[in-house]
Amino acid sequence: MNIAFIPARCGSKAIRFKNIKEFCGKPLIYWNLLALENATLVDEVFVATDCIEISEVVESFGFDKVKIYMRDRVNAQDESSTEDVMLEFLNKNSFSKDALFMLVQATSPTTQSHDFDGGIKELLKSKKDSLLSVVREKRFFWNNDGNALNYDYKNRPRRQDFDGYLLENGAFYINRVSNILRDNNRLSAEIAFYEMHDYTSIEIDEKHDWKIAEEYMKENVLYRYVKERNIKLFLSDVDGTLTDAGMYYGENSEELKKFNTHDGKGFELLRKVGIKTGIITSEDTKIVRNRAKKLKVDYLYQGLEHKGKLDIVKEICSKEGISLDEVAYIGDDVNCKELLEAVGVCACPKNALPSIKSIPNIIELSLRGGDGAVREFVDIILR
Repeated sequence: MNIAFIPARCGSKAIRFKNIKEFCGKPLIYWNLLALENATLVDEVFVATDCIEISEVVESFGFDKVKIYMRDRVNAQDESSTEDVMLEFLNKNSFSKDALFMLVQATSPTTQSHDFDGGIKELLKSKKDSLLSVVREKRFFWNNDGNALNYDYKNRPRRQDFDGYLLENGAFYINRVSNILRDNNRLSAEIAFYEMHDYTSIEIDEKHDWKIAEEYMKENVLYRYVKERNIKLFLSDVDGTLTDAGMYYGENSEELKKFNTHDGKGFELLRKVGIKTGIITSEDTKIVRNRAKKLKVDYLYQGLEHKGKLDIVKEICSKEGISLDEVAYIGDDVNCKELLEAVGVCACPKNALPSIKSIPNIIELSLRGGDGAVREFVDIILR
């Protein structure tokens, strides 16, 4: 039995309700729970909290492995240690003494499923007592009395020749239940290390950490797979994506739609690098035809009638001699779901339906439809 444990109390002075504050479009704690849910070697996940707000958010994710543990108030104070709540939890539950207990910190959201699995494998392989996650730090340190701590300044090494030191990044710690109960500590005796990428070194403790961590998350986790795709075709929905989903009518009952010029520039930028573009929408209007003409898209499909969006895109792929993996698509509603699930890279505006936002690997953008969401997606692809 391998157990994961995330302490998540309500009280946070630096950032109020930090554990459920929106981070890259989801509550902060969501990212570690998602990675643990998909980790093959993690059997159960417990979130130890002291308030209903956090428990309700966690339960709304619908993860099968995740359970709520309501911790005692006495161990949810500012002066309470993480070990206090760990010991409370273990003393109140009957787990095998040989079970592996993984302490996970929600303030390290860039940790991935392969990291959790890799940490467990490394501990078992090493045959040591406990393990902690680290990053390699290649910096030179001095103490207050003017002495270099980790190098000879008279023979200063080049960075590429310097092994560096291992820095505890706080992502996770693994120990056996019996060791924790004996030593009252997350670590015991002989300690192994699981080395992670340098971008995982940041922990979110203060407000200024938040923006930096979001950028690390986007570049190295959320958008990493975009780099692995060779996108050759970019497609977009219209209502709620290129527009704000509003229906506007003039005095003579003419229908109007609101588009965004930044999105238009995005189509131009794609065209300049040789990526073909298209618009696919269930409606059939002259407004969209005019907009498509102005954007100079390669493909425009309206009405669709008996064909679904996925069938249309398969036909385009066949004509272009490309695969669905080489297609990027942005949409916001249920009629986009099948296509979003099939393409290589998918995204949705901030105002998309919850069922769309829950699609695996979808990029949930920070902007709403009609407010530049399509351009935001274009920029992610191009960078």
